Amino acid sequence: MRILGIESSCDETAAAVVDAADGHPWQLRSSVVASQVEIHREWGGVVPELAARQHLRDICGVVDQALADARASWTDIDAIAVTQGPGLVGSLLVGVSFAKAVGAARDIPVLPVHHLAGHIESLVLHNGELPYPAIVLVVSGGHTSLYHLPSPGVYRLVGRTRDDAAGEAYDKVAKLVGLGYPGGPIVDRRAARGNPHAINFPIPKLTHDDRNVGPQTHLPEGFGDALKRRADFSFSGLKTAVRRHVELATGGGTRALTDAEVDDICASFQRVVIQTLLDRTFRAAEWFDARAIGIAGGVAANAGLRAAAEARGAAVGVPVFVPSVALATDNAAMIAAAGLRRWDAGDRGGSLDFNAEPGLVMLVE
Repeated sequence: MRILGIESSCDETAAAVVDAADGHPWQLRSSVVASQVEIHREWGGVVPELAARQHLRDICGVVDQALADARASWTDIDAIAVTQGPGLVGSLLVGVSFAKAVGAARDIPVLPVHHLAGHIESLVLHNGELPYPAIVLVVSGGHTSLYHLPSPGVYRLVGRTRDDAAGEAYDKVAKLVGLGYPGGPIVDRRAARGNPHAINFPIPKLTHDDRNVGPQTHLPEGFGDALKRRADFSFSGLKTAVRRHVELATGGGTRALTDAEVDDICASFQRVVIQTLLDRTFRAAEWFDARAIGIAGGVAANAGLRAAAEARGAAVGVPVFVPSVALATDNAAMIAAAGLRRWDAGDRGGSLDFNAEPGLVMLVE
């Protein structure tokens, strides 16, 4: 079984080829990513219209390169997996339209997949099948969610961010202290040089139910009320605390922060983010008697988070799985892996009348 993955949910145009054989792990044959970081850096964030236009320029060349790197032709491709959502609608439409056109022209099944399912399955692509049940934290610039996986291919939402994603908070903090875009990798590097206890930023705590109706979450039977709010995340208050500290430290902008001050702010901010993420993740692992913990998504590339998670997992005797750095950020290999998961479950594609869905909610199973 050979599948072509296509990813275009935000600002990376990506294609990859992944193979699978009965009784063998999935094999990554190629992975090509065309990044738009340089295009969006001057704006301090992704500009949706510019992203969609660049996807149009890059998609054909990226797919051709992925096939060439895999030493494959279109006749070797058994199915196409493409990100249907969530994401930026203009960006998603480029990948979805390309996949549907090729599928129709060459009579190849097309499997629309959820972007977060791709992040989760990147763990399997890199590590092999996880021990189940597992708890997986998906943490990126657009998402911070906890999933319970009772078995392969079953994703049950346990908790989510009420406001900002952790990766977005990294970008905003980087901007506050005068660092560049994207902020996550820069803050991570500067945090390694600073004192994580220099500033007492608050640990986010949720004391009220969310007033906005969100997707259904699944908690252990009989413990719903007791566990309310304890699996959700919030980072807006932490961002505000950093902003207020910067305003006081700079006298309202009358002086610049020193390098040492920036390092300490980054280190203290990152300490709180990591503690918040891991406290909820390991707590959920206890609730569900998880045999493994996974951390996926762009923030899973964060060196501080990886080290802290692995140390905490070793301390409590629960293995922690992370993808490679290349598979943590948006890529098409993870989308191909999610497509293979669906193929293994018997999904052979169907009608091509599906559309890009920027607000797509992942089904329970």
